[in-house]
Amino acid sequence: MVVLLSRLSVTDCLKLCHRVVDRLCGRESPRRGDYSATWSLEEWLELLNSLTALFQLAVGNNSSDEEVLAGLSGVGRSHAEAALSVLRARQEEIRCALLDRTHSISSATLQDVDWQLKLALSSDKISSLHTPLLCLSLDVRENRVLRSVTMEMNREELNTLISSLEAAVKVVLQLK
Repeated sequence: MVVLLSRLSVTDCLKLCHRVVDRLCGRESPRRGDYSATWSLEEWLELLNSLTALFQLAVGNNSSDEEVLAGLSGVGRSHAEAALSVLRARQEEIRCALLDRTHSISSATLQDVDWQLKLALSSDKISSLHTPLLCLSLDVRENRVLRSVTMEMNREELNTLISSLEAAVKVVLQLK
């Protein structure tokens, strides 16, 4: 879906590609609001995923410029070269981010995984109920600072959260 890049000017394409690399490296992601007039939410998500995958594959496989340009064949030559220039300029950053991610995954212990799949064990009575809990981790941006928030909730709390989020989406859509 990188063909969607052609809806941007080459300058904006460069900016977006840099922001996608920032996201890949654990920094601030591109904001959908900046591009809501250009793409639908579905197109936006597909484009982000496609660009991220392209950058990861190109760096992970040490792809040649020709291979990268082939992956960008659906967009114009100038857009493809813009994306390639971002990739080449930030290749080492992407490589480090991929290595860090791989290292953290490979160093995860069974205890880390088990922690996210635990049952409520606060008392004998509750533990006998085998109450499943969801451990939800969110990245929250406050004053341009990204912090991680983790919360644990049961099925009822999860349903309440989903209902609240659906209501918030309806309000946002009405404001447009």
